[in-house]
Amino acid sequence: MNKKKIFNDPLYGFVTISSELIFDIIQHPFFQRLRRIKQLGVSEYVYPGALHTRFQHAIGAMHLMGKAMDGLRGKNIDITDEEYESGLIAVLLHDIGHGPFSHALEYSLFQDVQHESLSFLLMKHLNKEFNGVLDTALKIFQNTYQKKFLHQLVSSQLDVDRMDYLQRDSFFTGVSEGTVGVERILEMLNVVDDNIVVEEKGIYSIENLLSSRRLMYWQVYLHKTSLGAERMLINLINRAKELAESGNKVPASNELSLFLTNSYNLSDFQNNSNLLQAFGAMDDHDIGGAIKLWANDKDKVLSELSNMLLNRRLLKINLVNSPSKKTDIENIREKIAREFKVLRSESRYFMTHGEVSNKAYVSGGQTINILTKKGEVVDIAKAADLPNIKAISKIVKKYYLGYPKNIVL
Repeated sequence: MNKKKIFNDPLYGFVTISSELIFDIIQHPFFQRLRRIKQLGVSEYVYPGALHTRFQHAIGAMHLMGKAMDGLRGKNIDITDEEYESGLIAVLLHDIGHGPFSHALEYSLFQDVQHESLSFLLMKHLNKEFNGVLDTALKIFQNTYQKKFLHQLVSSQLDVDRMDYLQRDSFFTGVSEGTVGVERILEMLNVVDDNIVVEEKGIYSIENLLSSRRLMYWQVYLHKTSLGAERMLINLINRAKELAESGNKVPASNELSLFLTNSYNLSDFQNNSNLLQAFGAMDDHDIGGAIKLWANDKDKVLSELSNMLLNRRLLKINLVNSPSKKTDIENIREKIAREFKVLRSESRYFMTHGEVSNKAYVSGGQTINILTKKGEVVDIAKAADLPNIKAISKIVKKYYLGYPKNIVL
């Protein structure tokens, strides 16, 4: 059977699967699950076209990884065939640990278990199934492989992951500010002292990438309506979990029920392969199906929140420059309790507050380095004529307060 298949991608055209091993990994149920996880979680409430999936993104990132390594090989950077295939696999599987609705439920279904940790555990599981052929890919993913630049292509401030998601999210949301000249960036990549650098001719393309990322954060990833919908979903899952852990019957799929009735941490996943496989079978459909069932639940909080999400009656979000006052939060909770006829202790599920930050580029540590025409390697933030980069390097923090639109302050 010919396993060198071709995908027709809306961004890149034809994407070729370069090896039988990669095709077999794509065919695995763990990876096919990514077809059922939306890349942007609940952003479709704002941008109706934002229905693309983690599967599409993973294939796209793998394609860009191949382009990057081809370009480096053309500049006499040594990348063996095994390293080339392992690099493709590492980026293909970099998001395999995402749960339903991507980032939205990362800290509600589990106890501070990050998706990167679950990606690593699922990759180890796959490596066992595939008789150890993913050893090098795991080392590249973990940054323990001898050629550090391969990991930097997978995960850094200039990795193929963000190059793909910026383009892809821009395309499907219709937010043109996210458009990035990825082809030119890939052509300008080089390696100095085992680190990825950008040749000086590509400096303005990097500036455009960072500006696009900053704008996409405010217009898409941190859009206040998306933020409101995401916090509502988190509150809903927290309520379902509270009820389930208290012994109430909360209708859900077998996998979702497992995580609602138990609180698991990273060591539980590390020591229980059945738990990991249960996670590897759960997707957006588990949550979506449960919400439709919960809309008619006898618990008022669960049913009301479910109906609000189903019918897009989302929280109103105010973004401000200072934290919410405790008196304002208490005032809102009292009004919610009266309006929704719920206990004051339950009113917290109908509101949200916290902070968000936008950091397009963090200077220092893992930087984006420019290779000057004189052969010097310089942090892009220190490049002479780029004041815009210096501005982008500043972390902008905002605070949010969300509550139902029918609550009048």
